[in-house]
Amino acid sequence: MAFQKPTGTQDLLPGSVEKWQFIEEKARDLCRRFNYREIRTPLFEQTELYVRGVGDTTDIVEKEMYTFNDKGNRSMTLRPEGTAGVVRAYVENKIYGEPDVSKLYYIGPMFRYERPQAGRYRQFHQFGIEAFGATDPAIDAEVISLGYQFCRELGLQGVKVEVNSVGNPEIREAFREKLLTFLNPMRESLCKDCQSRIDRNPMRVLDCKIDQDKFDDAPSILDSLDEECASHFDKVKQHLDTMGVDYDVNPRLVRGLDYYTHTAFEFKAAGIGAIDTIGGGGRYNGLVSGIGGPDQPGIGIGIGLERILLILENQQIELNAVKPLDVYLVALGEAAENEITKHVFKLRQLGISAERDYLGRKMKAQMKSADRLNARYTAILGDNELERGEIALKSMETGEQRTVKLDELSQHLI
Repeated sequence: MAFQKPTGTQDLLPGSVEKWQFIEEKARDLCRRFNYREIRTPLFEQTELYVRGVGDTTDIVEKEMYTFNDKGNRSMTLRPEGTAGVVRAYVENKIYGEPDVSKLYYIGPMFRYERPQAGRYRQFHQFGIEAFGATDPAIDAEVISLGYQFCRELGLQGVKVEVNSVGNPEIREAFREKLLTFLNPMRESLCKDCQSRIDRNPMRVLDCKIDQDKFDDAPSILDSLDEECASHFDKVKQHLDTMGVDYDVNPRLVRGLDYYTHTAFEFKAAGIGAIDTIGGGGRYNGLVSGIGGPDQPGIGIGIGLERILLILENQQIELNAVKPLDVYLVALGEAAENEITKHVFKLRQLGISAERDYLGRKMKAQMKSADRLNARYTAILGDNELERGEIALKSMETGEQRTVKLDELSQHLI
């Protein structure tokens, strides 16, 4: 029987996994510069955490979660997104007791049962950040700017930031009535998902990809903001302007999660099909208290790494992620073979990437192997060179060959 990977998953093989490593290293370096610290949470949590945190009217909770009962008959769910687990860890470990703003980031797999398509998998990966403890609009702008800079430093072209304010719970409740007045006359003409959402969470209807053309005259939540929410949104935009972050205001942007308040935003890119969102996020001032913690504000962002890689491929952007091998050591003769074993290990101890032949091949075949591995140098040791304590060092780029002392080989490779 030949086994195959589960539907909606992928094997990340050598040759492509280096691109993942490059992107992850870029994310980690950017978080270091912005002073965000890494957090790692479990791959599964109690199901109720996501029902309370993400929202029971979201597509994630209604359709997409991988939920199972463990051997203790407790309902558990593979994490479908990163924020709820980070908030749970923030509360459980009392990170809120720190005197400064808590700025955290994560990188890892998420799981959603949905129809696989371009850039969308059932096991996918996200890079996300969360900032807790500050209501200052400047932290909203910082989070947006970090995501914006991440896309820029990877070389992505045509990335747009869309921002909106979804107000506070009181404003959304008043806006809900205005929206229902607009939506009810067209209820029967809407798709089944919209019809099921219209009474429970009508703002989610505006997020529908099928019926977008019917919402041109829909009321805008920006017209319903009170002075505090409008001022907060204006200051976020001012900070973005100051930093030179290019953005558009999209009054229909509501995001797919129930916990957002005030600022909501998305990063979009052309050329990856109908689903053009790379990632997004927003402020969630009620989420920490909603899952049993103190009343602490928060804001975060999640970016899909599969989407990033798809855009890089479509835009034909090369990451140069595969690093060349420093040296390939070729042994000619039994004595040289034994000596090579020692020097390969020594070079690796010194931080130099080194390889040798393990298949008993002739010199020509070993040189071809060095070329396939994109080695910078080959070092050729025969019994005669060994007697003199020397080794031939050849540059694979220029073809230049010289003889160096065997014990000084590492100095010529650094």
